[in-house]
Amino acid sequence: MDDHRMHYKELIELTKAISHCKDLEEVALTTAHGVKTAFNVKGCTIFLLKKGRELGLAASSGLSEEYLNKGPVRYMQEITEAKDQVPIAIYDVQDDPRIQYPEEAQKEGISSLLGVPIVSRNKVVGALRVYTSEPWEFSMEDVTIIQAIAQVCGIAMDTCRLVKGYKSSIEALKDLRGKEYYQSKGWTPYEGVPQSVDRSS
Repeated sequence: MDDHRMHYKELIELTKAISHCKDLEEVALTTAHGVKTAFNVKGCTIFLLKKGRELGLAASSGLSEEYLNKGPVRYMQEITEAKDQVPIAIYDVQDDPRIQYPEEAQKEGISSLLGVPIVSRNKVVGALRVYTSEPWEFSMEDVTIIQAIAQVCGIAMDTCRLVKGYKSSIEALKDLRGKEYYQSKGWTPYEGVPQSVDRSS
């Protein structure tokens, strides 16, 4: 399955694109589309952990709306890569008890699946899944590369949260002190010069 393999150049381009994202939605969409394109697979999804026992769909590429809206994704039963913090590789989605919606997967034309956890600060925050239309015996190299992408995705999401938090804190400080306090008064050649110095010379 050489046509499925991701070259290092594409990996670098994808991780660079992810690192330049400015919010969580952009990170998820860039990751999903980048993996789908680079691996030449049927599709890719990004799930993020919600309150309770479900993972919510954050982004997808290559999959139909009908399949994406097939029903809730249970945290404890189906997305085991998020629960156990280990990758899962399923060669035949029609013959694996971990697949929650096998009929819908067959209708969508999905044969194999690879899922890895998305981790941020040693805590699982979601899962990245790769779907293939042809049976795919995932190699250790495949799993390692997808894990690396998921790690970058998690780091980028964490960075976006931090930046958003910093911006919110700055805005709160501005509101407390009065925004006019932070308005720039411009810079002049005499800025910082002691008052005793004759500025006319």
